[in-house]
Amino acid sequence: MRWLGTAMAAACLVLAGCGKSPDAATNKAAAADAKTADTKADKTDAKAADTKEADPGAKASADKGSGDAAAAADEADHAKEGVTLTQEQLETLGVTSQPAEAIEYRAETVGYGVVLEHQTIAQVVADVQTAQAAAQFSKASLERTRALHGTPGAMSADLEQTAEQKAAVDTAALTLASEKLSTTWGMKPPWKDSIHDARVQSLAHGDMQLIRVTFPLGTLPGAPDVLHGSGVGSIRQEATATMRPVWTAPADINIPGRSFFTLLPAGTTAEGERLQVWAPTGEPTPGAMIPVAAIVLNASKYWCYVESKPGTFTRVEVDTSRPTGGGYVVTEGVKPGDKIVVTAVEQLLAKESGSSEEPD
Repeated sequence: MRWLGTAMAAACLVLAGCGKSPDAATNKAAAADAKTADTKADKTDAKAADTKEADPGAKASADKGSGDAAAAADEADHAKEGVTLTQEQLETLGVTSQPAEAIEYRAETVGYGVVLEHQTIAQVVADVQTAQAAAQFSKASLERTRALHGTPGAMSADLEQTAEQKAAVDTAALTLASEKLSTTWGMKPPWKDSIHDARVQSLAHGDMQLIRVTFPLGTLPGAPDVLHGSGVGSIRQEATATMRPVWTAPADINIPGRSFFTLLPAGTTAEGERLQVWAPTGEPTPGAMIPVAAIVLNASKYWCYVESKPGTFTRVEVDTSRPTGGGYVVTEGVKPGDKIVVTAVEQLLAKESGSSEEPD
């Protein structure tokens, strides 16, 4: 609008130069219009300036976000390009690779177990054996007494009633001793003939250990097929004991959760020892095994190197959400059979980044 006021002023000057004087009203209106136009133009320019200068923090944040995105893209491109080394360089750095192993991963839940003392089992087995012997003897005595009934050698009625009472008491004692077994190794152990089973005798003699394991409520839908255990404070990779079979145990009054019994050969752990136990959950997931030796940390991420072709190594990000004994199971980026670097991984990263310093 500034140009309109300027144009009207110029018109007045032209008319004046031609000898024609505009009337006073016309001059006054032109001057007013020029002033209004100038004011509006000034306001528009000021508003534009304010808009440019507004929110410098937001502008800086946007610039930073763009920079981070660009850095991430550069890092991804760099990892994708990989590094190519000559045979001499490989020998100098000591780089070696091996095929990735095919493996099935299953999610696991952790619980705590205790190795029961074999004296407890030996005691209940002895109690059942004693009750069985007493019940058999009293039953045989009662049968003899009844067989003599009505003969010259018949026992008196009082003695016959006493034999019947003794047989009933011994039978009840045997039933009670047998029921106590359920608190020792559960209602449904993997053996049918309780105290005469070879595994029960091994438990009573200390040749096999009975383990009671408790898991948090809701973590297991049923009895697992197998358990893996180690000392308290260990990690899954350190689990060395494999325990089976597994069956339901009575609830542990000291630890809330779901309890199971399992067996372990004697000598693996000490009696009374506490264990950390892992149970598999969910369905197996096939993948490739990445050993711990093949992993390097860079830019707060875990990586490994895959030999895409002889002498060329590509850096691949490792998903560490599936830990297992000795490494991690991945389902993307690395396939079973791919050659992965297992030695001098840090030197390979330093070579790729062009830095002589150790990687972070």
